[in-house]
Amino acid sequence: MSNTQAPVVKGVHHSAFRCRDAGETRAFYEGVLGMPLKAALTFEKDPGGQDRPYMHLFFEMGDGNYIAFFDLPHTVDEKKFRVKDGMEDYHVAMEVGSWNDLLAFKRRLEEHKVPVFGPIDHHFCHSIYFFDPNGINLEFTVRDARHDAIMAEEAAGGPRLMAEWAERMSAVRSARLHGSGEQRKAAEDLKAFIAKAAQEMVDKAGRGSH
Repeated sequence: MSNTQAPVVKGVHHSAFRCRDAGETRAFYEGVLGMPLKAALTFEKDPGGQDRPYMHLFFEMGDGNYIAFFDLPHTVDEKKFRVKDGMEDYHVAMEVGSWNDLLAFKRRLEEHKVPVFGPIDHHFCHSIYFFDPNGINLEFTVRDARHDAIMAEEAAGGPRLMAEWAERMSAVRSARLHGSGEQRKAAEDLKAFIAKAAQEMVDKAGRGSH
C-alpha cells in the first residue's frame, strides 16, 4: 500500500487511436464534426527509439482537450478498422452543450450521409451514436437537467452494487478469464511480455536523457 496520496487528475488531455488515413480522418473530424486540427506532427522513430515513421494528429474540443490519431502507413491493415462494438470493444463519448446542439449534430451527420442513432435517454444523459471512418463508435451526449443529482444518488449506492455484482459474477468471470492451464500460461506469458517491453522503453528513455 502506497503512503503517497494520489493527486487530482485534472482531466483528459487527449485520447489517441489508430487511423486508416490522416487526410480522411481530418475531413471527418474537422470537416464534419467541426473540430479544428491543432497539430499534425511527423516522426521517423517511435518513443522507444525504433524506426517507425508516423503522423500524429490532434483535433481540439471546446474545452481545450483533444482527440488524437496515429497514421502509420507501413503497417496499415484493413482489419484494424473494423466497426467497433461500443460495449465489447470501446466507444468515445463527447459532451455537447445543449439539447439543441445534440439535435443539430444529428441533422449535420444525416446531411453528410453518416448513419446516426438516437437520441437515446440514459436517464442522466441523452445521446446519439455514429461511427468515424476508422470504425470507432462515437457518442455525442448532453447532460440531463438532473444529471448531478442522479450521479450523486448512484455514487451513494455504488459500493453496495459493486459488492453484489462481484459475488454474482465471480464464477462466470473466473471460468472465462482463467480457463485451462494452457490459457493461464498464455495470459501469464502476455503479462510478462508487456512488463518487459514497458521496462525496455523506460530504460531507453533514461539512456536518451543522459
